[in-house]
Amino acid sequence: MQGALTRVQVGLLSLVGAVVVFAGILHFSDVGDVATFIVSGVALAGVAWVVSFATEAVGSRLGPAFTGVLQSTLGNLPELFVVLFALSAGELVVAQYSILGSLFANGLLVLGAVIIAGARQGGGVMRFGSRLPNDTATLLLLATFGLVLLGISDEVGDRASRHTEEISVIGAIVLLTVYAVWLFTYLRGNPPEAAVGSEHPRVPFTLAVALLALAGVAAALVSDWFVHALGPAVDELGISRQFTGLVIVAIAGNAVENVVGVVLAAKGQSDLAISVVKNSVAQIAVFLFPALVLLSFFFETHLTFVFPFVYVFALFLMAVAVWQVTGDGEAATFEGAALVGLYAILAVLAWFE
Repeated sequence: MQGALTRVQVGLLSLVGAVVVFAGILHFSDVGDVATFIVSGVALAGVAWVVSFATEAVGSRLGPAFTGVLQSTLGNLPELFVVLFALSAGELVVAQYSILGSLFANGLLVLGAVIIAGARQGGGVMRFGSRLPNDTATLLLLATFGLVLLGISDEVGDRASRHTEEISVIGAIVLLTVYAVWLFTYLRGNPPEAAVGSEHPRVPFTLAVALLALAGVAAALVSDWFVHALGPAVDELGISRQFTGLVIVAIAGNAVENVVGVVLAAKGQSDLAISVVKNSVAQIAVFLFPALVLLSFFFETHLTFVFPFVYVFALFLMAVAVWQVTGDGEAATFEGAALVGLYAILAVLAWFE
């Protein structure tokens, strides 16, 4: 019914709240790092879903472009807090791989799942506007350019490798500037529109805003608990920090949030589904990542654009794959499966790091 939550939505929101409270109890009672780590990870995924749900409700009358941007911006709150708390705790590896994992999870795993769901709805082929996929590929290549240059410089040990922090700061400012220019032109070319007949959650605007505020506070708290338990827990479980950041944190903070894209694709709303996922990828690459680089200089541990070269090359290949699969405005089921397969291979590599 218009303006009311369904019983299923109320149940899910209550469940998320209960898991968040349980994670807090585990954290403050000092029961065990592994239990706190696992429950906090589940709570983080739940909070990400609440942010996604509430944002979709707030932006339901803004059209695909504005809704996608809004959802991606607010949906990155859990990831933002996780990386900031990781940096404050000196967990540079987790911070680095969380960012990379967010890009890979959204650009490969979630996008692949969206294409599979949308292709099934569209008779084997999912069709959508081609501008955003091509824009996303360009922004990814731009971000990868700086990573590749600094990665090569660090590998060979040239003179520039002694100034990675300065180069990273300048590169971050450049990426943020380009993103601002792109965002202005993208939104101007896709003005807000009424979502007539939309299947967005029909909830009151004030309730959606309240849920966003509560989810933002919960994201900060749960991220702190999660990072606090992360180090001891992964050591006890025998999991590498690379795999934790690249897969566990990325899926908990990003992929679950973007499950809404899969749902939208399954309902035949291809443009909105692609907008949600592609805006998330673009924002992480040229907004969240450079913003975190600049914010990291308020901590003792500084984040730069120097990453292990194997993952930088994987990021470049992902940008090419995203462009090749979605650049023509359509994608078949097997292409979505191929993107998911690429993510699976990458996850296996991180597991053995």
